Amino acid sequence: MTEKIARPVPGWPRWLRRGPCETIAMALIGLGVVMLMQPLSLILYSYSFVTILAGTLGFVIVSHFPD
Repeated sequence: MTEKIARPVPGWPRWLRRGPCETIAMALIGLGVVMLMQPLSLILYSYSFVTILAGTLGFVIVSHFPD
């Protein structure tokens, strides 16, 4: 069996790789969930859905980036 070794894509900057961007997108989703569940601020609750949606869309887009 042969394994493919992931090699860096020459045209992509290091910060635009899948790993760091997926971490940021997951953190954004988590932040949105925390904003949704907190009982103190109506403004945070109001923007929670938009935050979760932005994180989810970001994760979907970033999942197509090279490793």
